Amino acid sequence: MGKSKGSKGSAGPTGEKVLATNRRASFDYELGEKFEAGIALIGSEARSIRTTSPGIGDAFIEVDRNGEAWVRQMRIAPMPHAAFSHDELRPRKLLLHRREIDRMRAATEREGMTLIPTRLYYKGGRAKLELAVARGKKMHDKRHSLREKTANDEARAAMARGRKDY
Repeated sequence: MGKSKGSKGSAGPTGEKVLATNRRASFDYELGEKFEAGIALIGSEARSIRTTSPGIGDAFIEVDRNGEAWVRQMRIAPMPHAAFSHDELRPRKLLLHRREIDRMRAATEREGMTLIPTRLYYKGGRAKLELAVARGKKMHDKRHSLREKTANDEARAAMARGRKDY
């Protein structure tokens, strides 16, 4: 009795258990290079993300002057019965190699580039954050993406109707 691959929270073929995805990221941004980072969590945060859905929709990544990467505005709900609770929106340090941080810093120094989280998941029992170097889309790009998505949905629906009639 295994879990289905597509449901939220189930371990996929790579052993990853997806906790949250940033679905607006590909609509609002052109996604470029992706990185995988560990997250430094305190005990109540680690327990909380297992039981409640964390929010990464408003989150962003910042590289400070000391060469450390931080995720900001990532929402992890506090546990009401925890002895030492945590601040819901506190900055959390990302665990990355120096060369990855240097590549991210170089990408963000280029005009219009930013770092955004795309997925939060467990891999091998550790919380990981997938982040992407991204460029904000203009309004006409968003309209084009929406038009493309609508056309794909209509084509998929027409194909499904065709199979039903068969």
